[in-house]
This record gives sequence, structure tokens and C-alpha cells, in this order.
Amino acid sequence: MSFKTPDLLDEHDTLVRDGTVRVVDPIFRGYGARKSFSGQIVTLKIFEDNSLVRDAFAENGQAKVLVIDGGGSLRCALIGDQLAVLAQKNGWAGAVVYGCIRDSADIERIDVGIRALNTHPLKSVKRGVGERNIVVTFGGVSFKPGAWLYADEDGIIVSDQPLS
Repeated sequence: MSFKTPDLLDEHDTLVRDGTVRVVDPIFRGYGARKSFSGQIVTLKIFEDNSLVRDAFAENGQAKVLVIDGGGSLRCALIGDQLAVLAQKNGWAGAVVYGCIRDSADIERIDVGIRALNTHPLKSVKRGVGERNIVVTFGGVSFKPGAWLYADEDGIIVSDQPLS
């Protein structure tokens, strides 16, 4: 599906006004070769431990977006080039990371869309700690598993239903 987030917002103005469609605060930078992406949300709540990210990206991600609440930590990366390749291989549309990524130059050549707060060269720890498929909140929006996310160069929007 080809889309522009401003056009989706204009076309679904009543859903924006009633809160069915929400706009994420403009705090994210774009990474990855895929500049626009959309899909159903799968969530993770983790902190400086990306074990569950690897587990999620190892699954079939067709038409899905992984939303990672990393607590906004700027002390290590939660996605690197190897995880981005795994996400691409398993069909993930992209990821939104409330935290950092690394290997950004390599990720720019991988066909996946990623939004993150920033980059950091340090890898995370691996303890397998975190939660999956719970509602997470950051950027002024609550991300519910199964809701829809649309991201492009202009921003990120979240909808309780698919937009066309």
C-alpha cells in the first residue's frame, strides 16, 4: 500500500477528531532503506536488553511493525544491522524504537523501515527480560497490539483500524 501520512490524516479527519487515529510526537529519526512502512503492531517493553527483539524478528512478521518501548534509554542500542537483516528476512515491515539503534550506515541498505530516537555504538545486554504484546505508551500515544501503524518521512500515525 502506497500512502502519505498527511493524506491519511486528511482523508480520515473524523477519526482523528474522535481519537481513533493518533499522531506520534515528532521525536524519531528515520533509518533503513524503506522510507515508508505500515502494519499491525506487535509490542515489546524492554530496558537495555534486546533478547526479545531477536525472538520477535525471528518470527514471521508479514504486514507487522514491531513497536519497542525501550524506556527512552540513550545508553545502548536495541537494534543493529544483524537484527535488521533478520527482520527483513522474516518479512517485518519495520520497527519503532523508543531507544537507540546502531550500525545505522549498514541499516540504510536493508529493506526495512526503522524509526528510533538516535544511534549508539554500544550493544545491549542479553538477559531475556521484558514483556510482549502489552499496551506501551511513549511519544504521546498508546500503542496497542493489533492496532495499525503508518510511518513515512512526515511522521508516524497509529490507528485502531486499518486505513485505506
